[in-house]
Amino acid sequence: MPDVAAPTTTELREIKCQSCGSTLVAQRSMLATICPYCASPSVIQRPPSQDRPTPEFTIGFEIDHTKATHLVKQWIGDAHFFTRSDFKRCAPDLIHGVYLPAYLYGAVADSSYSASIGENYTETETYTTTDANGKTVTRTRTVTKTEWRKLHGQHSCYVVDVVVTASKGVTNEALEAIEPFDLRALRRFTPALVSGWLAEEPSRGQNECFQMAHNETVAKVGNQLKQFMPGDSYTNLQFQSQLSREVIDLVLFPIWSFAVRYAEDKPPVQILVNGQTGRVGGQVPTSAWKVTFAVLTVLLLIGFIIVLFASQ
Repeated sequence: MPDVAAPTTTELREIKCQSCGSTLVAQRSMLATICPYCASPSVIQRPPSQDRPTPEFTIGFEIDHTKATHLVKQWIGDAHFFTRSDFKRCAPDLIHGVYLPAYLYGAVADSSYSASIGENYTETETYTTTDANGKTVTRTRTVTKTEWRKLHGQHSCYVVDVVVTASKGVTNEALEAIEPFDLRALRRFTPALVSGWLAEEPSRGQNECFQMAHNETVAKVGNQLKQFMPGDSYTNLQFQSQLSREVIDLVLFPIWSFAVRYAEDKPPVQILVNGQTGRVGGQVPTSAWKVTFAVLTVLLLIGFIIVLFASQ
């Protein structure tokens, strides 16, 4: 079989969705007419810009179209009781495989912290009570008390593999719902790796993504400090972190994107599938009448119990 040449820059076409703002890159023979994130047909070509960085790495697809569809149908079928019935009946037939741009961030975090640490201890105390015969008796019991002390210090750690979306079509929360990716499969980006697929260019600026990654890293440091706290409990944890040796690289991640329409008067539901691991994520539409019915049922049950006890 002859080798397939990698597409050149002149063979690629850049298109932009006027509905959600996502910017996609595809071969000229693969003109997209429906946005993979919002199902909008308003996808138009725009001239390529020079201010978008070239991806450094990518991860290939391991989940195919058939498997992704099966996983989404299973995910919809397993949705909770309060899910809209028309959503659970719908068929996910709008599907696209797309290489989603995201930034991979890492840094060294040096933090100074302070907190109040609680150390538990037990004491035996004496108390008086009335026994079954109505007599006053003296008894003892063991109680747990907490001694508080101040603690402050320094904490240093590496924070790696922070992934933040660079697409306006996918929120960071939506991307986190299908993480993690196995980053051991990262490959240096070449156009041949994404040949035959839609590949989106960043529609979020690098500075915006850098700030998102910075904030997420500080939050991760806070979680590490919570686990690092000694004693039996703690309160009033405060810290300040300085990040250094920051590294940020643009990566294309494999995503199967479903835009599921379940009602004419409602926007489609975005369901994403991790193209490497098969993990599914999305926001399930809730049925208002099911929630109302459940609340009324609980209230009626509580009222019945109150009436029952009152009658006795």
